[in-house]
Amino acid sequence: MDKYSDQKRAVQYLYPPVEPFDQRMIDVGQGHRIYMEQCGNPSGVPVVVCHGGPGGGCSPAMRRYFDPAVYRVILFDQRGCGRSRPQASCVNNTTWDLIADMELIRRLLEIEAWMVFGGSWGATLSLLYAQTHPDRATHLILRGVFLMTKPELDWFYGGGAGRFWPEPWARFVSLVPESERGDLIKAYNKRLFSGDVAEEIRFGRAWSAWENALASVYSNGDPGESPGDYARAFSRLENHYFINHGFLSADGQILANMARISHIPGIIVQGRYDMICPPVSAYRLAELWPNADLRMVRNAGHALSEPGISAELVRTMDRLAEAL
Repeated sequence: MDKYSDQKRAVQYLYPPVEPFDQRMIDVGQGHRIYMEQCGNPSGVPVVVCHGGPGGGCSPAMRRYFDPAVYRVILFDQRGCGRSRPQASCVNNTTWDLIADMELIRRLLEIEAWMVFGGSWGATLSLLYAQTHPDRATHLILRGVFLMTKPELDWFYGGGAGRFWPEPWARFVSLVPESERGDLIKAYNKRLFSGDVAEEIRFGRAWSAWENALASVYSNGDPGESPGDYARAFSRLENHYFINHGFLSADGQILANMARISHIPGIIVQGRYDMICPPVSAYRLAELWPNADLRMVRNAGHALSEPGISAELVRTMDRLAEAL
């Protein structure tokens, strides 16, 4: 039997936990220091992992999708989140700053080119990194595609997803006066950057709870309460990027520039019932990418930890390893 076929038990097929062989803080300038780690095989195939959010941070679980005997796995916390400092800072924090940080890491580690692995916002960043440096990405492995477009933001913060999840949506909008509900990103921005830390934590928890409630197809709509510092950093960074449209020059920029990376092999793993990043974005991306393989996972939502998503990603990385 295919070892990945039992999706309900897929978590047991993740690779055993491993400890990093390298952990450090890197001064990237502009007042930021970012956390970076390496694990697996120091002489292995390099793969850099772009976490979601923006603002989500990396976690030890992200190491477990890669055979440690084969891959040299590089994880980093993007500016302002996780173990990077200053926490929750949106100053000098743009998409292009993050791409420059990735290049700094690559050069520091003396890596000529690497695989790029990212989900959700991490998929956005992976695509933009590759389009900016098309000679530095050997493969793109993407999950839960987000293209940073207005229709995607309107879906999630304009009531589309709320039609499927009315209870958590009602909680999300209830903190905002009715007169401001026409633009919830703007309304939350006002409170997430009010200067009152207690208010920022309160609205940060509400912002992150709305997203977390919809992450898994198995969700009951009640994600619980996130730690205050995490929720504040996550929500401020995500809102900062969204209110600035990802710092892109035009809506639809990623799709418009797919010709730049048409030569790069890509694998797209997408949950069929992803409520945060609907599958239409992954489908449109694959249509414009001749070297892409779109793998739609049934009975799966958005989260990296979804059994079907985890199984497909481990299978993908194992098969790439076999082909090397």
